[in-house]
Amino acid sequence: MRSEQTFLVRSIGQMISEADYCYFISYIGIQVKDFSDLRDQLAAQGANCHVLKNSLIKKAAAELKIEGIDELDLKGGTAMVFGKGDCSAVAKTLKEFGKKIDKVQAKGGYMDGNILKSAEIAALADLPAKPVLQAMLLGVLSAPARNLVTVLNAKASSIVNVINAYKNKVEQQ
Repeated sequence: MRSEQTFLVRSIGQMISEADYCYFISYIGIQVKDFSDLRDQLAAQGANCHVLKNSLIKKAAAELKIEGIDELDLKGGTAMVFGKGDCSAVAKTLKEFGKKIDKVQAKGGYMDGNILKSAEIAALADLPAKPVLQAMLLGVLSAPARNLVTVLNAKASSIVNVINAYKNKVEQQ
């Protein structure tokens, strides 16, 4: 392998290993302006997008000992979208952009040591944003305590209601 290719393979490997998620997308057939818009939308989410050769991606994955990269359909033009943070927001951006321009589609991805199929990336896109998921989890965790307080308050209020009813009855007589 030439020294330039070795450098590129190491750079790609570093991008993959330092990222929380990597999505591989097709981009062939879209205009430069549209691809630039996609990059801007991804940058707003904290993600980067680089066009890379499939063979170099596979070599970088082999050096990182990522198994299953051959299962992905890395043929034709491939761009790698990677970054840190909320992976579902980036997947949602890719899905929405793919609806607008059908030539942009997820080929697969890599996250937490696992290879992702395109259907799994679509499932990530359907998830709510991370803050919403955290709020939902907080609601689930706080529900038992809230229910206990409600039950304890109901017992105390029923005693107060009995005493008020007795007081009203005494006052009427």
